[in-house]
Amino acid sequence: MGFNIMEKNKKIILTGDRPTGKLHVGHYAGSLKRRVELQNSGEFDQIFIMVADAQALTDNADHPAKIRENIMEVALDYLSIGIDPAKSTIFIQSHVSELTELSFYYMNLVTVSRLQRNPTVKAEIQMRNFETSIPVGFFTYPISQAADITAFHATTVPVGEDQAPMIEQTREIVHKFNSVYGETLTEPQILLPDNEACLRLPGTDGKAKMSKSLGNCIYLSDTEEDVRRKIMSMFTDPDHIRVQDPGRLEGNTVFTYLDAFSNTGHFAEYLPEYANLDELKEHYKRGGLGDVKVKKFLNSVMQEELSPIRARRAEHEKDIEGVYEILRKGSTHAKETAAETLREVKHAMKIDYFEDAEFLAEQKERF
Repeated sequence: MGFNIMEKNKKIILTGDRPTGKLHVGHYAGSLKRRVELQNSGEFDQIFIMVADAQALTDNADHPAKIRENIMEVALDYLSIGIDPAKSTIFIQSHVSELTELSFYYMNLVTVSRLQRNPTVKAEIQMRNFETSIPVGFFTYPISQAADITAFHATTVPVGEDQAPMIEQTREIVHKFNSVYGETLTEPQILLPDNEACLRLPGTDGKAKMSKSLGNCIYLSDTEEDVRRKIMSMFTDPDHIRVQDPGRLEGNTVFTYLDAFSNTGHFAEYLPEYANLDELKEHYKRGGLGDVKVKKFLNSVMQEELSPIRARRAEHEKDIEGVYEILRKGSTHAKETAAETLREVKHAMKIDYFEDAEFLAEQKERF
């Protein structure tokens, strides 16, 4: 058993999102836009995109309705940004039970102290005030994530910078498993955004992270007016009170978004008195450029980016049955793929008793 050389040489992506709310431009800049580019590059043999509902339940176990109502929202966001079901498999995590079994076997390869040292886990425990009452499922979700990645023999995992410790932990689990049981699992590589501003886009209020609870998100599904209103109220430089005042770029949310989304073509189209973003920044720093003008330019940039996404979403919203079928078929395909990996894992661990003809022969010889 085990996968052959041809399969070993395949390039496979696994990525996904927790359905705890609609996806926003932070998700889009950090990973979603890159996913579409990778999907359309032709470089990858398979792409699996997971709606991570089981992982979302690790800290929302008392609110299953919240997860349920966002399954379709996330699926619509995926399709609206250009994820193509003909090129990428979109699936629901909880419908691939093999992932749970893999997690159980991997738990034996990780110590409690190693999980406690994971920077992402530590930060998220603190953020959710779980210090004294950490749900076991939440605490062990790096192991679950390793199961998600390895179940599909993923070679590449496109994520934000904050997820780097999680991928490192997956690599450790793969190395440990292969050392103990023989070459079975594929060691993944992380793929970070190539634009530094996209690594972690701040909320519209300048806070470090977009959050539904903070009300500082621009959602991919927002109307044109919603986007304009949120941009015009964005945090800038609090000391830039008058137009003639010199302005600071550090911590200025508007310029962070321009770093992430604008290009020279936008200047030619919407702000031709500047050749590029560097010129705009220099003018702002020396004074004489008001926040309103910069925000109006950012609004033009964002509307151009989000307009086709809104249009595609509107089309898919007319055919929810079709979206449901995409999820159902994708989940079936993902389950079949993960089941093959589980067979490989159980064979390597020598617990495939009824599929291994040698087991009965060995027992006959023993007794």
